[in-house]
Amino acid sequence: MYSVDTAAMLTAFEPKIDTKSTKLSENDAKLKEQTDQFEAFLVKKVLDLSLKSEHKLFGKDAGDKIYQSMYNDTFSKALSGDIGFSQMLFDFLKEQNALSK
Repeated sequence: MYSVDTAAMLTAFEPKIDTKSTKLSENDAKLKEQTDQFEAFLVKKVLDLSLKSEHKLFGKDAGDKIYQSMYNDTFSKALSGDIGFSQMLFDFLKEQNALSK
């Protein structure tokens, strides 16, 4: 039987301290937060598709879809900002903003 490390799952909801974003202006920090959230959304969609098949961690009861969705949501938030897509999008949008001024 699988066990879930609740302490590890709870730390996924703690705000990440990024030394790069602490030096950013307020607008850049807001943009970075949004790009991290977008990356979390994309990771969740990938997890939803990849774990769509029956998974042994989740049984076949009434709440299995809810538990799987909560698991994917927590996991995607834990991974957001670390994959690199968020930083790439942030850099692109910041450059586009600088060019438009």
